[in-house]
Formats: sequence, structure tokens, C-alpha cells
Amino acid sequence: MDGILAINKPRGMTSHDVVFKLRKILKTKKVGHTGTLDPAVNGVLPICIGRATRVSDYMMDSGKTYIAEITLGSQTTTEDQTGEVIAEEPISPDAFSAEEIDAVLQSLTGPLVQIPPMYSAVKVNGRKLYEYAREGKVIERPARTVQIDAISRLSQPVFQDHKVIFEIEIVCGKGTYIRTLATQIAERLSTVGHMSRLTRTSSGGFQLDDSLTLEQLAMMPLEQVQAHLLPLERGLKDLPHIEVSAAIKDRILNGQKLKQFSEPLTGETVLTYQNKALAIYMPHPDLDGIIKARKVFN
Repeated sequence: MDGILAINKPRGMTSHDVVFKLRKILKTKKVGHTGTLDPAVNGVLPICIGRATRVSDYMMDSGKTYIAEITLGSQTTTEDQTGEVIAEEPISPDAFSAEEIDAVLQSLTGPLVQIPPMYSAVKVNGRKLYEYAREGKVIERPARTVQIDAISRLSQPVFQDHKVIFEIEIVCGKGTYIRTLATQIAERLSTVGHMSRLTRTSSGGFQLDDSLTLEQLAMMPLEQVQAHLLPLERGLKDLPHIEVSAAIKDRILNGQKLKQFSEPLTGETVLTYQNKALAIYMPHPDLDGIIKARKVFN
């Protein structure tokens, strides 16, 4: 069984939980996810099976889309609804308009510098940040630049219990912390806030509407599951592709070095034969005019 399945992960499960259950349902050990979703987050989790596990790294680099609920007026330790409230600033109904919120959202598009939250799996000095956080420690974290392609408000701001709540949609690149984005939105509105709910609606080109639940998969015979598997080529869609001739197909499958093509490779490129991925090749770092195998799919 080889290919990619888009799973609709429920809230309350870790990504590893999903992998564990799928190994039992599909009766195979070679199952891997394409980037974790926090237990409190639901939505699209592409899963690679069999040979397709070899493309999971490339899928992690793909863009993602989220729908987030933002709550202004209270701040938490984790920057989302799972943490303890550490600051509150009552907000009046006329504190800011929908247009002011929209202006802040637009100001956050493009490259954006974020500092990873303490409750995250980012490693500093060999330890995950959440391990420090659980000990009550706050340490210096390296800033990172992420890409926010678009943010739009999906609902009117609702005033409730001295807080303001609204939904937004975010299209972003890899490594973006949406809960940190929520606190950045609050900061630019001169208040505090947190992300109170999050759903991932797309990841690596896979959409929530096309995703299957674990319950659906558990009810299917394995032959029917096969029909839902997408080829590993779907996980490589963001890389350039070059179709090769039958004459060099076996050399590629053996991972041999090749001369540059007439249209030279400038980075990692998928070499295909009859639209099936054979390997990923790249320019050789030490030999001019030569390309080498990065990963072979044989």
C-alpha cells in the first residue's frame, strides 16, 4: 500500500495517535504524518504510506490554510485556549471597529518575524521549549521569519463578556505559529489576546472537504481505501519536474550521476518517466555540469 491519504484529524488526538490508529486500520507499519497538528487543533493532516513516506519532508514545506478564532481581551500562557489566563484587559464595545481590525490584518501580511511560544516543540540548547515552560522557565528564543500570504476576516467582531471575538482565515508558509499571530494581532490593537480555536483547512494542496475521518477509514475494506490513496507525486508538486527518456530511466533508478540537461537543473528537481517520479536530482556541489541523486524512488 503506497500513497498519500488526507485525514481529517479530530480535536483531542495527537498526530502520532492518528499514525498509530492508521497502522492498525491499514495493517502496515510504514505510515508517517507530514507535520504535527496540536491536539486541540482539527483539520487536514496528510498521511504518507509505504513509499510515499519518502516525500513527507517536501510536503511539510508546502503552504497551509487555517481558520482561527481570535479572542481579544485575555492572554494565556500557551497563546491559545489550552493555557492559563495570565492577563486580562476588559474591552469596551466601541474599542475598535471592524475596519481597524482589517487594517491590522493587512499590516501582518508578507514576511513576518515571530518568536516561537514557550509552549512549543522548538529546540533551544538541545531541549524543547515546552520542557523549559513546564519547569516555569522562560528563556530567550531565536526569532524566525515566516510568510503570511493572506489574512482575511470571516466574521463580524462579537462583543462578549468584555472581550471581542472574530474569525479569520490565514494562508501561510511553513513554520507559522497561528497562536503567536493571534497575540501579534492583539498587540497591534494595543490590547492582549489569544487564539481560541483553530482548524487547518488545507495542507500541501489537500483540502478539508476531501479528507477522510478515521471512522470512515475503519469501515472501509482495504480495496476501497486503495481507491482513496493519491500517488506520491502529489507530494512533490511544488518541485520542478523534468520528463526523461527511457534510455536513462534505469541509470536514474540506480542513482547514477548524470550530465546536466540542456535545460540545467538549478535546484532539487523531480525526474519522471511517463509522469511517474523516478528520483529527485540536484546539481553536484563539487562537479560542474554534473547532477546527482538526492532521493531515488525504486
